[in-house]
Amino acid sequence: MGRGPVATVLVETGTLKQGDIFVVGEQWGKVRALIDDKGDRVKEAGPSVPVEVLGLNGTPEAGDVLNVTETEAQAREIAEYRENAAKEKRAAAGAAVTLDQLMANAKADENVSELPILVKADVQGSAEAIVQAMEKIGNEEVRVRVLHSGVGAITESDIGLAEASNAPVMGFNVRANASARNTANQKGVEIRYYSVIYDLVDDVKAAASGLLSAEVREKFIGYANIKEVFKVSNVGKVAGCLVTEGVARRSAGVRLLRDDVVIHEGTLKTLKRFKDEVAEVQSGQECGMAFENYDDIRPGDVIEIFEREEIERTL
Repeated sequence: MGRGPVATVLVETGTLKQGDIFVVGEQWGKVRALIDDKGDRVKEAGPSVPVEVLGLNGTPEAGDVLNVTETEAQAREIAEYRENAAKEKRAAAGAAVTLDQLMANAKADENVSELPILVKADVQGSAEAIVQAMEKIGNEEVRVRVLHSGVGAITESDIGLAEASNAPVMGFNVRANASARNTANQKGVEIRYYSVIYDLVDDVKAAASGLLSAEVREKFIGYANIKEVFKVSNVGKVAGCLVTEGVARRSAGVRLLRDDVVIHEGTLKTLKRFKDEVAEVQSGQECGMAFENYDDIRPGDVIEIFEREEIERTL
């Protein structure tokens, strides 16, 4: 009886067993038999064990990674996806890329019209909601393709599938286990965690349109307590303050808190130390502050001083 295509594989992690459904490169199959280096049939092979695998539907390339999948449909779908991707991008073999790079490639190469991602969620309902939302994203140039969605921790097999298809892994209320984290770091696979479905959808949408805008984050740099309030001609009300922590900066944003409730947000019109206008005042020092277009200030109010910074995001 003919053996059909045969692949010699070295098991790196986990155990390969007879009957396992797998995908390797652009091929898939079911382990019909395992033959060890002495030529004997074995039921399973663990880490560092080389075996010949019978049961492939075609011949893979040397160096292809074999991943065991849960279902035949999944194995077939991944293999077909890779085959199509390989046809389109024979030249572009390489490491896993970030979503930004994928989008840059998509713009440079009109054939790249799909954005592959993997989704893992805490419960089935979330996974389904995310997959449905992903199906709605896209236009005539780009569409999102969920290679695999599942429930539970992000595992090494998820990372293997993601790496093979240059896809990032999206975790919703789940985390990668330690071995998956290590593998992802080694292979350059990107894992992103979310706790709000809209955030996940927005990020993928933004990537699909090639626009991951910078995220604006706030950083508290200081607090000041208002000790007394003066009326100053041409300026209006000026707060005599003590900077209690951090630093007060003329260029920063400010909020006025009364009983821990924000009652005004804006900018400073003036920041004075004694009679001089200054750029900043350190903790422990007294100063005078006046708000731009606002003067309902009272002794006992707290001034929160913050800066906004733009953070470039990659996915």
